[in-house]
Amino acid sequence: MTSAEQARRSESRYGHAAAHGRADAEPRTTRRSGSSSSPARLAASRADGVGAYTARRKKKGRGRVLRGVLISLLVVFAGAAVAAAAWIASINSNLSDEITPELREQLVSVEPQQPFYMLLLGVDKSEGRAEEWGDSTANFRADTIILARIDPPAQKVTLVSIPRDTLVSMGSHGDQKINSAYSYGGAAYMVEVVSEFAGVDISHYAEIDFEQFTSIVDTIGGIEVTLPVDVVDETYAGINLTAGTHQLDGATALALVRTRHAYDAYGGGDFYRAANQRAVIAAIVKKVLQLDPVSMANTVSQLTNSVITTLGVTDIVGLAMQFQNLNADEDIYSGQTPTISEYVDSVWYEMPDEAAWRTMMERVDAGESPYSDASQDFTSDAAISIGGGTNISDGSDGNAEEASFTGSVLVLNGTATSGLAASKSSDLEAAGFSPYADNANSTENTTTMVYYNGSARSSALGVAQTLGVDASNVAENTLGYSTSYDVIVVLGSDQVG
Repeated sequence: MTSAEQARRSESRYGHAAAHGRADAEPRTTRRSGSSSSPARLAASRADGVGAYTARRKKKGRGRVLRGVLISLLVVFAGAAVAAAAWIASINSNLSDEITPELREQLVSVEPQQPFYMLLLGVDKSEGRAEEWGDSTANFRADTIILARIDPPAQKVTLVSIPRDTLVSMGSHGDQKINSAYSYGGAAYMVEVVSEFAGVDISHYAEIDFEQFTSIVDTIGGIEVTLPVDVVDETYAGINLTAGTHQLDGATALALVRTRHAYDAYGGGDFYRAANQRAVIAAIVKKVLQLDPVSMANTVSQLTNSVITTLGVTDIVGLAMQFQNLNADEDIYSGQTPTISEYVDSVWYEMPDEAAWRTMMERVDAGESPYSDASQDFTSDAAISIGGGTNISDGSDGNAEEASFTGSVLVLNGTATSGLAASKSSDLEAAGFSPYADNANSTENTTTMVYYNGSARSSALGVAQTLGVDASNVAENTLGYSTSYDVIVVLGSDQVG
């Protein structure tokens, strides 16, 4: 057979098989069933490739979107932080707008977690007076003078009123009523004179414009006071309240802290007015301490037109947070400078009883009540008393134990209230302790107990004071609690709320 004939036969055979669609037309591929080289598999593979590519593109797209969202959030948060900082700076600027360099020079710095004194002044700078006399400080006198001792670790506040007619020496200005120091040298000279008169360093200053006082009370939603007698002075103060508990708005509270003629039947009206002023301040403090930090900061921002102070908004909120456990009915002491009224050259003066004044300030400086006996508060028969009665601390016991505010503290949550141990740990840390929060074995504790190891009883008393726990609930650790800490606190439900 010639080569040409073989070629024709071969072409005829494979062409016939192909025409009839036989699989063996390509025997090397079709006999390997499942091979990835089949036309169907190749088509599927291409389709899969497109899908995978699209999916990868989508994932990359989602990644870019996520990054964009995160960047946007960071920008928003950064903007919010800048806005918050600007807001705080604005508040601080308004609060300290009239604080002069001369005043700052008179104020003495204080170490953190140490008691300090603050001078509180009430000055009547009404528009009527300013228009008639001008707005220079030389034209005004301090109507209300209160020296406050603030003790964050011990959770105590002491308010001592100094009668505005108290006669003091003012050097080249001669002997003058103490409130005239404001007209001679403004707040700076007022701090200097009061500091020398009381024998203490003053670290902070606050001034309230009585014309704006109403906004303070209204901003916090009013205050509650209990009057022991009827307070009627419609002619001068526009007030007529019966004895009993009242919810006061700003205007009524202002009338109450201004009236003195309502007490003409009881004695010197200025003394009763001063006692009411201290009680109203205590009521304001009590109300403010019920606010959360954000609400507190908002409240401070609304009071910038009413108050001038060396404290910034973060200082005020931070200080208030340290006093979250303050019992306003028991932990705010109140009193006023002991004086003797004298009529000299047709002018009434309050002559300070020097010996009694020194004794009072020794008690105040030691963190005790200004009065050693309730009978010393002669205004308690008619003026408002803080906590329903003058708070008297017994500082006569020479063996009284002192509290300290250092050491390690294990805080155990013995209640079902989540986060209680962490919250109380924050309070303890602010007071100077090193706390660690954990859970107790039981969640049904009702009374908070404080246990100490070794010689750490003074630290345990400090913990008890910080948390408002009675000293009778402080005991040595004999129940098997950890000995790795100086103090162990087992929180009860009395710490909730």
